[in-house]
Amino acid sequence: MADAITIDSVTKVFKLAKDKPRSAKERIIRAGRISWERFLALDDVSFSVRDGETLAILGHNGSGKSTLLKCVAGTLRPTSGTITTRGRLAALLELGAGFHPDLTGRENVYLNGSILGFSKADVDAIFDDIVGFAELEEFIDQQVKHFSSGMYARLGFAVAINVDPDILLVDEVLSVGDEAFQRKCIDRIRRMQREGRTIVVVSHSTDLVRQLCDRAVVLHHGKLISEGVPGEAIRAFHDALATRGTDVPLVVEEGDHTPPVTVDPVTGELPVVVADEAEPDAGATVTIRHLEIEYPGSVQHLTPGQPLRIRVGYSASGLITDVAFGLEIFDEAGTRLMGTTTDVLEQYIHAVNGDGEVIFAFDHVPLLDGRFPIRVTIHSHDGGTIYAEREYEDAVAVMNPTRTRGTVHFPVKVEHLFNF
Repeated sequence: MADAITIDSVTKVFKLAKDKPRSAKERIIRAGRISWERFLALDDVSFSVRDGETLAILGHNGSGKSTLLKCVAGTLRPTSGTITTRGRLAALLELGAGFHPDLTGRENVYLNGSILGFSKADVDAIFDDIVGFAELEEFIDQQVKHFSSGMYARLGFAVAINVDPDILLVDEVLSVGDEAFQRKCIDRIRRMQREGRTIVVVSHSTDLVRQLCDRAVVLHHGKLISEGVPGEAIRAFHDALATRGTDVPLVVEEGDHTPPVTVDPVTGELPVVVADEAEPDAGATVTIRHLEIEYPGSVQHLTPGQPLRIRVGYSASGLITDVAFGLEIFDEAGTRLMGTTTDVLEQYIHAVNGDGEVIFAFDHVPLLDGRFPIRVTIHSHDGGTIYAEREYEDAVAVMNPTRTRGTVHFPVKVEHLFNF
């Protein structure tokens, strides 16, 4: 199978002024003596995307994901290395990218079409499809500067997918908009996958990566650190998050030149942890020390309807206040049966520091026979940062002593009414 995108030894360096002159006079006086910082955004990155493949780019904020996507799209030029693409390319790099705020939605559709090489007749042919997908019939003749973020996202995505691209680049836009629009975008991407289009997605959502992508690569401080199937790449991504406090490679250069807990037994609630008055530690990390599944009695399994406790031990290297714990339970086919977090349960973890334990307690588990893998995560309140994850290493075992079939236990009684 041919490669739709080839990225060969790509490096991107940004030149950042240190102690930037604040006036024309200061600029003249300090001419030739300005200090610069050499920011290495991409460091010798090489990989390829096969024709018809859907690839995810993962990495923490500042890892170089968006820079790489802009280089592929042609809006940035690499400092060194080459990027080769084959076929028509459409890019949705950021919210409202390519839109002129003083033009109407209609005018921006035609402007974007012309940038992509479409004639007016070409855009006329797809205009109704674009507006219909974006659901902006009532607002298409309004200036886009009056659009909400959701309207921006709908119009930008609608343009990108309706210009019949061979390659589609999407940068985090699938996380914008309401749930119905996100489902609509995913359905359209699945259709493009069936049509054999090549898709590159930048996303922090590991669920989305598992759901849509054939393969993933992971960037860390501009370096490619992992490439493989989604599960392997996601694990490498989470390992990288644990070290995200390390220094970003910066080299200072002189001269003006271009550089090459436990649940309360009475209330059943998780304890409120009161944070110290000290500031959170910016470089602090938290890891999962252990995970224990507590079954009732001496056996190592449940029977349907019995209680269960899952103990998550953690260790934080410093004070972290933006933190929540998540739990998911899956069936053996990988379908998620339930998922919740301490925030969703309104049992907020206000801070972690040092060693501790959080316990998820179930009064009764409505499962039948099987082994049900679990996933535990420690993440920020908005889910954008994953501090630690333990995935599919543990499972809840359930033994059904009855002849009831299925996955879920529904307690049921039978009444027989009859006439003599």
